[in-house]
Amino acid sequence: MDNPKISVLMPAYNTEKYIGEAIESILNQTFKDFEFIIIDDCSTDNTWEIIQGYVKKDERIIVLRNKKNSKICKTLNRGIDIAKGKYIARMDADDWSYPDRFEKQFKFMENNPEVVISGGTMEVCDEKMDLLNQRKYNLTDGEIRKKLFRYSPFCHATTIYKTKIVKKINGYDEMFYVAQDYDFYFRLGMHGKFGNLKDILYKLRTHPESLSSKKTRIQEKFTLMIRKKAVKEYGYKMNLTDRFYFIGQYLSMFLIPSKIKFWLFNLIRK
Repeated sequence: MDNPKISVLMPAYNTEKYIGEAIESILNQTFKDFEFIIIDDCSTDNTWEIIQGYVKKDERIIVLRNKKNSKICKTLNRGIDIAKGKYIARMDADDWSYPDRFEKQFKFMENNPEVVISGGTMEVCDEKMDLLNQRKYNLTDGEIRKKLFRYSPFCHATTIYKTKIVKKINGYDEMFYVAQDYDFYFRLGMHGKFGNLKDILYKLRTHPESLSSKKTRIQEKFTLMIRKKAVKEYGYKMNLTDRFYFIGQYLSMFLIPSKIKFWLFNLIRK
């Protein structure tokens, strides 16, 4: 496809149990004008073989395979480099997108040309995709920026963003091998507005291999680094409440066990 409206970008690593369901949810979208870039990060299970089976079924699928395990940032940046769509939409290889997701997101981005990135409501599910809770996000640019220093303004895998702007900022900063999406949002926000749909777009699967449940402490460390970088290098400003929140989160890294904090965060965010 020479000029697809959307480039769907999905990295994959050892997701043989779930990737078929994820791919099907994209191929079954009501919005059809997209290319589907799947990059296997040198999986050691049958992920690559499953992907190859789908390539034969749909010509919109473009597949790449890293020669060595390169982690999420390099993998995403490799996809961004070849993306041809006006917008890039993210997808994770163990989750599921509602059929009308892209139809709604494309319409929103076209109707709001000042918005550089947007997302929507997601459902947090267990390993079998049974609903645990629903996570909503602030909708307008003003509301999002007001809470930007307190928690991530988007579910990363629901986001859609302008390809031209993402290439201008050179994609994801590969220094942040976790929380890379948070830094990405701050840099995108320097070039336009944020937005979110209130619609439910996505089912996020939680399971023992989920990154967020295993690496909460290192993710917090990088999150704090990114907030400092946003102030010192990107020109953002923390208000007094943001500063107290920053200090509180820093102290909690040493006082509250990661598992308890992960549980508390999900309780508060739902």
